[in-house]
Amino acid sequence: MSESDNKRPEASGDTKEDSWRPATAGGEPSSGGAVPPAAGNATPADAGQGIDRKSPEGMRQELEQAQAEATKLREQLLRTAADFDNFRKRTRRDIEDAQRKSVERALLEVLPVSDNLERAVQAAQQGGDTASVIEGVTMVLRFFEDALARLGVERVQSIGQPFDPGVHEAVQQVESEQSPGTVVTEMTPGYRLNGKLLRPAMVAVARARASDGAGPQVH
Repeated sequence: MSESDNKRPEASGDTKEDSWRPATAGGEPSSGGAVPPAAGNATPADAGQGIDRKSPEGMRQELEQAQAEATKLREQLLRTAADFDNFRKRTRRDIEDAQRKSVERALLEVLPVSDNLERAVQAAQQGGDTASVIEGVTMVLRFFEDALARLGVERVQSIGQPFDPGVHEAVQQVESEQSPGTVVTEMTPGYRLNGKLLRPAMVAVARARASDGAGPQVH
């Protein structure tokens, strides 16, 4: 027998198989050469750790809760839609009522003017004095202007004022001794309603005489 055959591995050395030893209850490694469990050989308890497996009863309860929540949200949506529809109808009624009241107010102011004009016409037809008829019509006109003022309507000042394209509409230019661009004639009065232009005034604007040269053109 050769000298190499008589050599034995030292007892103090660890083999590769013995390099891993599970700890015993006392914390010391066991003397046996146990092999660590392979990854593919995990037990069902280890494989199921961390996964929440719900029972059919729990899933049924969750389904019922979701259905109840969906029903609640649907009812809230239907109530919101109904409230919005009622609000829209109420708003439309309020607008219509406001418009009707505005028309009623205007008519109540204007109807007396119509009554007075009717009386003036009857007086003229009965052969009344012309001066009296003119005076009566003038009073009716003044009463009408007062009614317009109560409704927030004011007349635009035109004659003698510089031409203002914001409130005047020039339909003619005439030679005049007044400064060019001055309103000299008012064909149709203009009016404002609560400060906002309701209708521009139709006016004629002065221009320089031919001997004075051409004045500014108003369009």
